[in-house]
Amino acid sequence: MVLRKIVNINEELCNGCGRCIPKCAEGALQIVNGKAKIVKDTYCDGLGACLGECPQGAITITEREAEAFDEKAVHEHLKNRTQHPNVRTSQTTTETKTPAKPQWPIKLNLVPLEAPFYQNANLLLIADCAPVALKNLHEKLLQGKRVLIGCPKFDDARAYAQKLTEILKRNSVANITVVHMEVPCCSALKWVANKAVQDSGKQIPVTEHIITIGGEIQ
Repeated sequence: MVLRKIVNINEELCNGCGRCIPKCAEGALQIVNGKAKIVKDTYCDGLGACLGECPQGAITITEREAEAFDEKAVHEHLKNRTQHPNVRTSQTTTETKTPAKPQWPIKLNLVPLEAPFYQNANLLLIADCAPVALKNLHEKLLQGKRVLIGCPKFDDARAYAQKLTEILKRNSVANITVVHMEVPCCSALKWVANKAVQDSGKQIPVTEHIITIGGEIQ
């Protein structure tokens, strides 16, 4: 057992829609008794590609003791699942293929305080350097999310927090994922998100991903 980041599913919020299942490339998630569950800890890499797919905000990343991620075991698991497809119990619906409502602009300083794309949204608050540094941003973190991009070094972090607070107050945001570089100035985005949630008076999950200067997710 090791202390590491791993997916956590709030069963009270999960409605068993199965939208998270296709986004888990390792096959770690299945619908069991009407709820999404981790089949085995060794299959979950903890990167959270499934996060933005949950309309209920039931999926977060937590840090706990778990078996280490086992890439070899994942390979065997996926191989067996392909040979015996009935083990997969998720449901695919046409609803998951419905195009999302468009969003523009994306810079936090420019986005409106109210808009349809905020409703039940999985917000991605991301530092403007991160999309350049992170390989496969769309595949790993962007899908299913609404984007707010900014730089707390060159802009006013307090102004960011005030604006995000108003957005959270006026709209039904499901959760927030903060993505920033490992440099100290960039970490202020996490403060912005936490401050906005606190001042909004709402209980909105906040997940953090740190990108190394080498382009990897910590």
